[in-house]
Amino acid sequence: MKIEEIKNEKLQESYFKVNHPSGLTILVMPKVGYASAYAVFATKYGSIDNKIPQADGTYKLIPEGTAHFLEHKLFESEELDAFARFAQTGASANAYTGFDRTGYLFSCTDNFSQSLEILLDFVQKPYFTQETVEKEQGIIGQEIRMYKDIAGWAVLFNMLQAMYHHNPVRIDIAGTQESIAEITADLLYECYNTFYDLKNMVLAVSGKVSVEEVLEVADAQLKSSKGQAVEREFVPEPTEVLKDYVEKKLEVSAPQFLLGFKQNVKTPMRSTQERLAAAIILDILAGRASPLYKRLLEAELINSAFSFEYFEGFGYACPIFGGESRDPKAAAEEIKAEIRNLRSKKIDEASFERAKRKLYGRLVMMYNDVDGLANELASSFFENNGLFDSFEACESIELGSVNDLLDDLFAEDAFVLSVIKPA
Repeated sequence: MKIEEIKNEKLQESYFKVNHPSGLTILVMPKVGYASAYAVFATKYGSIDNKIPQADGTYKLIPEGTAHFLEHKLFESEELDAFARFAQTGASANAYTGFDRTGYLFSCTDNFSQSLEILLDFVQKPYFTQETVEKEQGIIGQEIRMYKDIAGWAVLFNMLQAMYHHNPVRIDIAGTQESIAEITADLLYECYNTFYDLKNMVLAVSGKVSVEEVLEVADAQLKSSKGQAVEREFVPEPTEVLKDYVEKKLEVSAPQFLLGFKQNVKTPMRSTQERLAAAIILDILAGRASPLYKRLLEAELINSAFSFEYFEGFGYACPIFGGESRDPKAAAEEIKAEIRNLRSKKIDEASFERAKRKLYGRLVMMYNDVDGLANELASSFFENNGLFDSFEACESIELGSVNDLLDDLFAEDAFVLSVIKPA
């Protein structure tokens, strides 16, 4: 078993990377003086994984929403479900299915080892029957109907479905009532055996823990890996969007919008430098101190809920702006005009340095958040990076590379405006 301590002298922080004999990668970041611990056991299997790789190199299509369905079912067992077991140790447990991964987690102040035993045990012991699958189809069907009426959910997936032709990021994480009706117990076992191999997973822990404490439980609980990490299929996308405007009416008090720009990606993943450069560009363009933000606020085209992000993952990337607006189309035109202006003038040195220092400060503050650290450790593993890579890259990023990305980030003819209007 190989144990490596990875340090950053400037931050005075370190974590341990363990290549466990079972095949699992374990990442542990002890935090002296902290009162709680947080652990996440995650697999590289999310809603975009709508195909199972086959032995002959082909891919088998599976129903939309299967990863999310499997996450729900994994908490069940023939005896106590996992939530009831965590209640006995006092831990707060949860799970999530995202676009590119599924995670099972808990946080606690006491009984860490007992809670970690439960986490590693139930995730490695699937129990599916056709009867319980059919019962869950009814439960998740209700959840899907509920999501359709949530404006924040609808405005995002309407945008993604208008933006992407083929990339499975356009698929609703929960699937549809029709797609989940196709899920069987046998299919869940097939997906579990493919995607929940320990080689395809990571255990990330931070807070009031030691690497010895984690390994004592892991050595006793982990089974051996049977295979290897799953390789995703990279699906090339056309540069153009399907349609540039999509609208839906829901019971909301004010219109909501998302304006997204489809980036023409030629490789599956974005680099750390590219993600940092995008964060700097978006902050300069639309941050709270930007002229655009003040202008939109004064014109009452946005309110304080306005936000932006660089939304990216395997095979997709798009900067997104959004929030509430009395006139989403007018807000979108103002944002596009400011983008054209910035592309024409380029980012100046003073603006770049201010945004870079702000980003640097956010990255430093991250190391005070136990929950966030464990999730960042897991993310870094799935992105084939180290935890300190973003911090170190931020120190070396240069204005030229940021301005170079500016031209690639916002295509004039590849945007989507998604709007939710009051019914």
